[in-house]
Parts: sequence; C-alpha cells; structure tokens
Amino acid sequence: MVLVAVFGAALLIAVLLSGLAARTVLSTSFLFLVGGALVSDGFLGLIHITPDSEIVGVTADLALFAVLFTDGMHVSFPKLRENWKNPARALGLGMPLALVGTALITHYLVGLDWTTSFLVGAVLAPTDPVFASAIVGRKEVPAKLRQLLNVESGINDGLALPVVLVLIAAAGPTAGGFAETSYGAIGLELALGLAFGVLLPLLVSGLSRFRLLGAEPKLQPLLPLATAVILYGACHLTHANPYLAAFSAGAVLTAVSPEAKDAFEPLGEALAELAKFAALLVFGALLTPQLFGDLSFGGYVTVVLAIVLIRPASMLLSLAGTRFDRRERLVAAWFGPKGFASVVYGLLVLHAGIPQGQEAYTLIAVCIAFSIIAHSSTDVPIARAFHVESLAGIPTDEDEKTRAEEPEKSHHTVSGGTPPGA
Repeated sequence: MVLVAVFGAALLIAVLLSGLAARTVLSTSFLFLVGGALVSDGFLGLIHITPDSEIVGVTADLALFAVLFTDGMHVSFPKLRENWKNPARALGLGMPLALVGTALITHYLVGLDWTTSFLVGAVLAPTDPVFASAIVGRKEVPAKLRQLLNVESGINDGLALPVVLVLIAAAGPTAGGFAETSYGAIGLELALGLAFGVLLPLLVSGLSRFRLLGAEPKLQPLLPLATAVILYGACHLTHANPYLAAFSAGAVLTAVSPEAKDAFEPLGEALAELAKFAALLVFGALLTPQLFGDLSFGGYVTVVLAIVLIRPASMLLSLAGTRFDRRERLVAAWFGPKGFASVVYGLLVLHAGIPQGQEAYTLIAVCIAFSIIAHSSTDVPIARAFHVESLAGIPTDEDEKTRAEEPEKSHHTVSGGTPPGA
C-alpha cells in the first residue's frame, strides 16, 4: 500500500506540474524517475524494491505492451507504403550500426567480454518515442519524421529481442550446449506474436459487424481495450512475443476499424501514460547510490558516448541520401531514447545468471536513466524549432491577451458598422 500511496502522490504532483513541464525542460517522466529514487532504500526508504522483485518485471512488461499498442495505432499503412524506405534504413542499417558501436565501446572501455558487450549493444538498441512526445505527438512536426521515429521504435523492440535471447544463451554457463532448437523457439515466439497481433483485431472487427452485435457508443472505447487484454494474456500463455503482437495489433486495428481507434484513443493514451509512470517510478526505485557507485569511470564514458555519439552517428549514416533536410536528420539522430524495452531486456540479462550479468545490468540501467533525463528534457525546446506552440494545451499570457481583445474588436465592428481603421 505504501507503493500505491507513493504512486498516487507522484501522479498528483506530476499532473499539477504537467502544464509547466510541457512548456519547459522539466518533464513528467523525470519527476517519476526522481520520485522513485527518492522513496527507495537509497534515500527515504519508504519502499523496498530490488531487481529481483516481481513488480519490477510486471510493470515494465505492462508499460511496454501498452505503449507499443497505442504507438501501433498511429501507424498509417497507406503512408507507410509510400514512405517505407526511411524506417527500413533506420532498422536495417542504423540499428545494427548502433548495436555494433555500443558493443565496441563497451568492450574497450568497460572490459566486458565480446559476447556480453554485444548483448549490452542489443539491449540498448531499441528506442522509445515516449520520451520525445513533444516531437512524435505533434502535427506541426513533419509527418515523415514522426512516422520514422514511431515505426522505428515500434518495430526495433521485436527485432532486438531474438538477438538478446541468443546472446544471453551464448554468454551463459551452458553456452556451449546451446541447441539449434532454441533458434526455432525464438522464431516461433515472434511468428506467434505477429499472428496474434494480426488475427485477433481482424476477428474482433468481424464480430462487431454482425447485425446482432456491436458496442453502444458509451462502451465502444472498451472494445480495443478488451482486444488488448486478451492479446496480452494469450501471448503470455503461449510464450508468443507480446511486444510484436501489441504493435501489430494496434496498427491492424487502426486499418480495419478507424472508428474504434478514434473512440479508444483518449482512453488508450491515458492508460499508456499511467503504465509508463508506474514503470518509471518502480525503475527509479532501483537507481540507488550504490548502483551508480558500482559503475566505473569507463562505464560512464560509455554511457555518454552511447547517447551522444553512437546513436546519432548511426542514424545520420542510415539517412544519408534521403530527402530529410538537415534539421530533420539531426532531430531523428538525437531522439533515440532508451526506454521500457531496454528495461525489460536488461532485467532478462540480470536474471539470466551469466558471468558478467551484474556489470552489464549496471551499465544498462545507468544508460537508460541518463537517456530518459536527456531526451525527455530536450523534446520541448527542439519542438519549438518546428513552430510547435501551446505544448501544454494551456493558454499562455499572450493567448489570454488576444482572447480579451477579441470581444472588444467584435463590439466595435457591430456597433460602428466597420472596424476601426477600416
């Protein structure tokens, strides 16, 4: 109950400060991350959470699923068919370059063996647009840039997972006996996830079109929610990949039932935000002074380089020759935040029992924390370069002044026949 009370207090503070956060470098994500750290054993000691706690894996898993489901609903297949080359470049060239680059600096600066270094690179390869919401969530930003970041982040989680699982097996105590059937099992998980993500929304959409069936307007937002809940349970019961299923289900649902997507979008965004905040609070509780103290100087250099050099350089190389202008390329290169996929995969590394798993997890956790702080605090200033105004949806002083002057102008127009100065 202490954790519930802490979450409620953090949510209240975040909501009250959200207007300010949306206009400045302050971010609600940062508030929950810091809040979790403050109430943990490292500071106030109000909640006691360790990486082995079940709640850590559950909240990160749910948050990633919810975020990917809502992200998938923003995918437009017609637009994707027209502009598939840019996401393909980011995934086919940029992501492998980032993985290899991170592995190289991890090996030489931290001293991890090659297998574990590539494992760290694979865990940190996925990106998360949640921490760049002022960019990917605004229509003023060019659609091709928003689509690139959304599609890349939605698909790279599923692409990184089999690599992570294979490298965990290769780095483990029984690496020499890693059977080929494990590759088949990983492929089956991905195939099942994609199948569930495509077929279940099609089935639900078909059922809703029967004459005797169909949701009344008040309950229509719950139809996609029910689909998501069934999908989440089915994936975990069958060991299908839930993240690939979530993203594909959101995309298919939007394609076959736009009205359901429109009805669910406000509720879905709110639920995804709640799941995200809960995961950030729990993850923040793991960021103790001891964790940061365990990372070597070379580890901190690796974290900084992974964020400010490896991701930007790999994305810039992958976008060379495209129609993105210089500003759009730089924004796409910078916004590669490490998010919930990296948290989930990092916990897999920690719980796998591999020889250098603890050192790898420490590096991964610190990198995620630094990335969340860096990217969630820069999205608003960068969004203003695209003339995104009223980020918080709250009237500014100029808005209030303009609104106050409008009735006066209207009065002069009505009473005098022509506006002053005409």
